[in-house]
This record gives sequence, structure tokens and C-alpha cells, in this order.
Amino acid sequence: MNKLATVSQQGLEMLSYLPGYYEHSRVIQADMHAKGVELDALYQALNETLDQFFVRTATWGLRHWEEELGISVEESKPLEQRRSMVESKLRGAGKFTGRLVKQVAESYHGGAVDVSFQPEWWSFTVKFVDTVGVPPNLDDLKAVLEDIKPAHMAMEYEFNYLLIRDIDGVMTLNELEQVELNIFAGGGSLG
Repeated sequence: MNKLATVSQQGLEMLSYLPGYYEHSRVIQADMHAKGVELDALYQALNETLDQFFVRTATWGLRHWEEELGISVEESKPLEQRRSMVESKLRGAGKFTGRLVKQVAESYHGGAVDVSFQPEWWSFTVKFVDTVGVPPNLDDLKAVLEDIKPAHMAMEYEFNYLLIRDIDGVMTLNELEQVELNIFAGGGSLG
């Protein structure tokens, strides 16, 4: 039986640098495996640490991003929601514009949004274009936008819901039973 299959990835690489007659030595294979296991663990730790420097790949380091930006750390939330909150906070610096609101909302929500201003009413509207129903992290998005908008401006939100005309003749009763109620007009809370 060939023992090379039990040698670690880095052990195999180190073994490849040795003369060919060591390939069949159990002592050398065991030595390369032991050293390779340690190197595999080191490379994994280095790659995992490097991931923490980027919001989109951070896991255990996300806590540090949140603390640095003054975001409350809620580890019970899904990683994607926490990452989007950090990204939106990072993007939320600068002059308040529709473009800024759009960038923050899209990074937070993960989908397309339209932003329109109603200057006569001192307000703006964020419309979720490609999401049906209320986004799961709407409260967090509201908090982030509240931080970056001028105090005198009001925010409004527009959502897309399934209507009778959207499902009549398109979905079967079995398919409808699988659909969550919050994507129907009047079927869920607005956060």
C-alpha cells in the first residue's frame, strides 16, 4: 500500500523536493507528514487571519470592525447582515447625496435600490427594486441611514409585494403555501 496518500499537502510538496528514492521510505514519509501537518495548520491560520482584514471575508474578526466603527456587536445575527452593516458604515462617510444613500442601502441590502428626493417635503424615499417583501435587516439599514442623513430630512421606504395579479394563473396552490406571508401586501410588519 502506498503511504503517500496519508502525507499532508505541505508534506507532499516537501517530499517532492527530495530525491526519488526517499519516496518509498516510511521514515521520511512520516517525517514529511509530521512537518507537513504543522505547515498546513500554519498556512490555514495565516489565510484565516488574512481574511479578517477584508469585510467580505471576515468571520471572527468582524467584531473588531464593528467595534472600530461604533456598531453594536450582535453575534446572533447572520454574518452577511453584520458584514453589510460594516460595509454600509464604511461607505457612509462624506457629503450626503442620493448616490451615498444608494451605495449604503445597496451594500447593506445586497440588492438594487432607487433613491428619490422630495425637496418640498424635506424627505427622501428608498425603494427596494428587486426585493419582494420587507428585507430582513431593515431596522439595521434604518439605523445606518439615520446616522448619515441630515437631521431635518425624513426617510420613507417603498417595498414590492406580491399582488393577486402577480400570482393568478402563475402559481399553484401548493406553490403558494410555500411562500412566506411577508412578501404579500399587508402580510407582515414593516419593521
